[in-house]
Parts: sequence; structure tokens; C-alpha cells
Amino acid sequence: MDQPKQSRKETEIFSDLELLCTSPGYAHIIAYFCLRDNLICFGNKLKSENMGPLYSRERLIRTEISTLIGLMLKKDIDLTPPDNKAFGCLINQTETLLKEIHESMIIPVWNNIDSEKLKEENYNPLQYGSAIRESIFYSSESAYRFQYLEIAPKKHEHDEHWFIENKGFSIQKATEIVKAISIIQDAKIKIFMDATRDAEEKYECILGTCIFTIDDVVESTGLNRQTVTNVIEAFSSPLGNCNQTFNTLSDFNIINAYPIIRLKSGEFLSFQQYGLTEAIYETPFYWLGNDKNYLNLAMKNRGSFTEVFCNEKLKGVFGQNRVFSNVYLVDSKKQRAAEIDVLVIYGDRAIILQAKSKRLTIEARKGNDNVIRDDFKKSIQDSYDQAFLCSKLLEDNNYKLQDATFKELAIPRIFKEIYIFCVVSDRYPALNSQTREFLKYNTTNKILPPFIMDIFALDVITEMLNTPLRFLSYVNRRILYHESLMASDELTILSYHLKTNLWVPNEYSCVLLEDDFSSDLDAAMLVRHEGLPGENTPRGILTKFEGTPFNTIIQEMGSLENSAIISLGFVLLKLGEEAIIELNRLIGKLVREFEKDGLHHDASLSLEGSTGLTIHCDNRPMEFTKKILEYHCEMRKYACKANSWYGINIDPQNLSIKFGVELDYPWEWSKTFDEALTDFSHGTVHHTKIGRNSLCPCGSGKKFKKCCIGKDIYV
Repeated sequence: MDQPKQSRKETEIFSDLELLCTSPGYAHIIAYFCLRDNLICFGNKLKSENMGPLYSRERLIRTEISTLIGLMLKKDIDLTPPDNKAFGCLINQTETLLKEIHESMIIPVWNNIDSEKLKEENYNPLQYGSAIRESIFYSSESAYRFQYLEIAPKKHEHDEHWFIENKGFSIQKATEIVKAISIIQDAKIKIFMDATRDAEEKYECILGTCIFTIDDVVESTGLNRQTVTNVIEAFSSPLGNCNQTFNTLSDFNIINAYPIIRLKSGEFLSFQQYGLTEAIYETPFYWLGNDKNYLNLAMKNRGSFTEVFCNEKLKGVFGQNRVFSNVYLVDSKKQRAAEIDVLVIYGDRAIILQAKSKRLTIEARKGNDNVIRDDFKKSIQDSYDQAFLCSKLLEDNNYKLQDATFKELAIPRIFKEIYIFCVVSDRYPALNSQTREFLKYNTTNKILPPFIMDIFALDVITEMLNTPLRFLSYVNRRILYHESLMASDELTILSYHLKTNLWVPNEYSCVLLEDDFSSDLDAAMLVRHEGLPGENTPRGILTKFEGTPFNTIIQEMGSLENSAIISLGFVLLKLGEEAIIELNRLIGKLVREFEKDGLHHDASLSLEGSTGLTIHCDNRPMEFTKKILEYHCEMRKYACKANSWYGINIDPQNLSIKFGVELDYPWEWSKTFDEALTDFSHGTVHHTKIGRNSLCPCGSGKKFKKCCIGKDIYV
């Protein structure tokens, strides 16, 4: 990006924007922007390409539109519609001022760049408040609107009595009413679009798509009129001019907390459906916080919600018996040294999740360096530090594991990898960029870099990658690429993975993913949760090899809690398309050969990364075949000079995996292996001796001397 030229001060531009927004009829302009920049148009089915306009650099994002609405509220609203000429002028003037105000925010970022310090190791101009402020205001949405509506009742489940007593409704009823408002407005938009499809003048009736009445909502929901009234009034801005303290982009904007606007006619105006759903999730925090008698219990419930939500989501992937809540690490003196909010144990992999409910404050959004760092410390850094301590103690058998009732947990404590999750319960703008700039973390040969996210990302990841193997494989790659992969939010990275299989070539030090990479995931999630017609799974790694041996084996691996199988699963899920096609061909060939003669057959495949795979295809008992597969893998590993090698024994009838082998150690020359390799190449196996009167390992049920003695059936 070229350095922008010096423009007017942000405050001057903001003042001009305020004058524009408080001009007569400006509400119609806002309605136009909402319709133009938020509407998704599609045919019989919603497709990812239909989402394209939402990622255009020309559209106004929600925070920009909220700014326009907030400024409009600073004076009494005049709903007189402007004529077509004035309408077009107001649109152009608005876009010009918003572009100028963005440039004015970027200039301080450039001014903080000191060319003399760029070579210094610890110098980073992106850590200044001006850079963070810009990224916060223009950050992408980290949650879908349906997530706010689905999760809000869970968030306030234990506060329900407070809402009924103090507000006259439950959050569940509030979500039903907000859904109804969206349905009413969607119906009006359709009528408007049909009526103006061929009309030259389309602007006069556009504001009507944003207006509704209490009667509309009562009729739509069938709910008690008083309940509907209570909800609408609770989320409405005051009648008349308000929002007088909204004097900069980063000031508190009342429309974000109270997105419904009262009109003198008795009707109500709601411009952005997304903003209303977010308010259902966010605004009650302030109500509860203002009740000093209830504050402590409210904060306790808030923290508990995050832990319970994460626990439930991970149980959906790993199962009930592998996920534990509130696990304490107790020293030899029976003192609790640390607490894990949520612990997942799957084979020799562990996830330590620490949940936080700290949000980004108004002062941080204004670009205050100290407050930004303080918020990040309380929200993320403290959470990570606690998780890292827990990770170290988890490996130390001097510390016992106990649940909240002091019951000791009998959990295996030998780990190959420990993953740290730090999860925040609210939208935390520019979380990825702040993590990249501010987080200080450590790693060991087992404790990997942390995965920082909000609960909305965890919600989607666990939904789309709902088996232990696929979930862990993604997490493993995501955190190992944390330094070389940049995106505005986690859902963009997840969508890229679902479409193309997450991989960063070694020749690239950094890869930046644009927001439009999330189009496939966005479309699929709308189909799943909004009931729109279309495909509910993005085309890519979850769909491409359906019905093939590869997919069958991956599904089989997904339920096998075995270290070798998990490691092999990671390797297979990293394979490119050509390697998967070759693997499918080899497995198909082995099965066909077995069907012909009923004997053992095998194949080996070298893979990228100094590793490989050997597949044994037979139906003999494991006691006969395990040693044989291990020996075969040892020979293949040595012959290929690989640092690791995997082996699986599969049933030729259903491709179920009977067991797996993992060899993971650096290759070294060995005279013994050289000699063994010569015999191995000629089909002779020396390491296994089978008695003449033993059952034949081919599985025929006959004695060895009357069946396969003298035959090479092993390799």
C-alpha cells in the first residue's frame, strides 16, 4: 500500500459527516446502503459466488453504517424523502467522506514507521495504538447473526429470573421476537424488490423495508403484546435527539447497544438485522452490570457459561468420557497449584482450554496504547500464562488431577502433543492481529503454540470438523502455521482449509488470506442455520473423496484412539490430491487381489516429508500379523532413508483398521539393517519363526506345515 497523502484531520471529516447524516431524509440513504451492501441475491440455491458482493471493497461495512445511524440520531429525524438527484448526491458525499476518514486513520500508522528502526529486532510499528485502532474499527465480523441468537439464551440461562423480574421477558423470548422482526423485514424487502424491479425511481419506498410495528411482531410470533413491547422498548434508543457523546469513531455509539429507533408515528425503525442480533447477545451485560446487588452473581454466571459452552462443543467432537471440566492440579501437600477450565484427553494428545469473559473496552477501541495492552493481558495473556503452567504440571506426575469434588482423575499422563486453547466469550475485534503483535508464549517439544479464538470460532470449527482426527489435524496445522498465516479472523482460515486443505509452502514466509476465502463456509452455514436452499458442506476436503477407500479409512481412523493411528491420520489428511488418488488405486488393487486368492497382499508408498506408509491387506489374526507389519515398516523406512514410517493392517472386506504401527526416529546407517534389507528384498523373513504345528498365519485354519510352509506370504 502506498502511503496516503496528508488529508484533513479526522475530527473535521467526522463533523462534516455529522452534518450530512442529520440532513432531512438521510434515513432513506442509510436504508439504501443497508439494502445495497447487506442483501444476498441468489437463484434456486445459495452458492458461494452469491456471497461475493459482501466482500467487495466498495461496500460499506457494518461499523461504517452504524456510524451513519449514530450520527443521524444526534438530531430529530426528518423522514422526508430526498428527490432522486439529491439522493444520488448524498450517496456520493457519504462514500467520499467515509473513504477520507479511513485515510485519515491510516496516516498516523505511517507516521509511526521509523525507517531507521525497521532493522531492529523488537521494533514493530503495528503495535502502536493507531494501527490497532484502525484494525479494530475495520475488522471483519467474527460471528454469524444466527450464532448470537442461538447462543444468547445459553449465555443468560442462569440469569433468566433477573430478566423476567427486571425487564419483563426472558432472553429466549427476546430472540424469538428478533427473529420475527427479521422475517417481517425480509418479506418487505422481497415486496420492494419485486415492485421496483423495472422501475426507474426506486428510492421513495426503500425506507419502508426497515420499519415495523408492535402489531406486526405480535401477529408474527403469537406472543403476549406486553412481552413484545417490553423487548422492543428494551432495545430501543431514546425518542428524539440523543447520542450526544458520539463525537469520534471510537466513542460509545448508542445504536450498537440499542439498535431499534422509535419514530414519532409509534412505529419502529431497525436498519441492520445483524446489529439487532448482536445487541441481544451483548447489551444485557450492561444491564446486569448496573445492578450492584446482582453484579457478582452475574459475573460468576458469565464465566461459567463460557466454560460450559466450550465443554459441550468439545464433547460433541471427542465424546463425554474424554472431556473434563474444572480440573485441578494438586501438589504433594494437597494444595491446588492450578486449574484447567476444560481438559481433553484423546490418546496421547491433550487440549488445555482456558476461558475468559473479558471484553475490549471503549478506551482500547480509541487507540489508547496502555489500555489496549492491559485489555489484551487480562483477556488473552493471563489466560495463556495459566494454560502454559497447567500444561507443564500436566506432564509432572508429582501433581495429581482432581475434579471439583476432590475426586482423583485416573488419566494417562504420557503425551506426544499438548494444545493450548484460549477462548474469549465475546466478540474481540482484531483478535488475530492483536495476538500476532502482543502475545508472548513459550513452546517445548510437546507443548505447542497456542490457539487463540472466540467461542464463535470454536462453535463453527467443532461443527464442521466433528471427529477427533479431523479436528486435531486442523488444530495441529493451524497453530504450526501461526507465524506464516495471516487473516482477519479464524473463519477465513477454516474456510480456506475446508476448500483446499490448509498448507503453506515452505518457500513462503507469510501468506495473507483475504476475507472472500470465507465465502464457501459462509454459504454453507447459512444453509445449515437459516434454512436457505443449497449445499450445507463446502466442496473440498469433506466432500471430494466421498465413497473412496481413502475416505473410508479416514472415517475409521476418526474413532480409533491410538497414537500411531492419530499420527498417521495427520499425515494422510495432509496429502495432496495426486497422492490420495494413488493411495486409492493401491488399496483398490490390494482388495481385488485378496478377493482372487484370499491371501495376504501389501503395498508401500513414500510420502512427502521423509515418511511413508505400508498397507497390509489380509484377514489373519493380529497375533500373526503385527510383528510382520512392524518388520516390513522397519525395512521400508530404512530402504527409503526416511525419518518416520507408518503401517496399517486393514480388513479387505470392509477396510476397517485392525491396528497401526508408527516408527518415528532419525534414519541412520546400520550394517545389520543393510544385511537384513538384502534378505528382505529377496522375500525372506528371518525375524519370525512359526512352528510347523502352529496355525498358519494366512488365516486358513490349517496347520502351518499343511498350508503355507515354504511360501513367502509376508512381503
